Amino acid sequence: MMLNVRYGKLWLAAGWALIISAVIVCLLPAQELPTTGLSDKWEHFVCYAVLTSFFAGLYPRTSYWKIVLSFIAMGIAIEFAQGAMHLGRQTDINDVIANSIGVVIGLVLSLAGLGRWAQWIDSWTGAREPARSE
Repeated sequence: MMLNVRYGKLWLAAGWALIISAVIVCLLPAQELPTTGLSDKWEHFVCYAVLTSFFAGLYPRTSYWKIVLSFIAMGIAIEFAQGAMHLGRQTDINDVIANSIGVVIGLVLSLAGLGRWAQWIDSWTGAREPARSE
């Protein structure tokens, strides 16, 4: 069950847009990808840390394990899809490792307090304190 936050549905829609964007970028042919100047492992790491932290802010801590497992599974599934598509992409275990490290760092940051980001925004915008179910 999602936390009772003022903009919960908006945040959830934004989160799904982030997931869809990540999947699309990961499945584009290699030659169509922009260069960022970063190692692709850093891109994987940052993407999965952000996704994990984002969704952790929308759900109670008791749901964090589901978020972690879902993003690890998503990373593995994308790697298999890249290998099966034959569009200049390939399955890379190092991408899975970078994704998983990003998920773990996102989890640690969320447990350290970042998991309250949606509630912070509610307090900044004057919304009343939502009930947090744990």
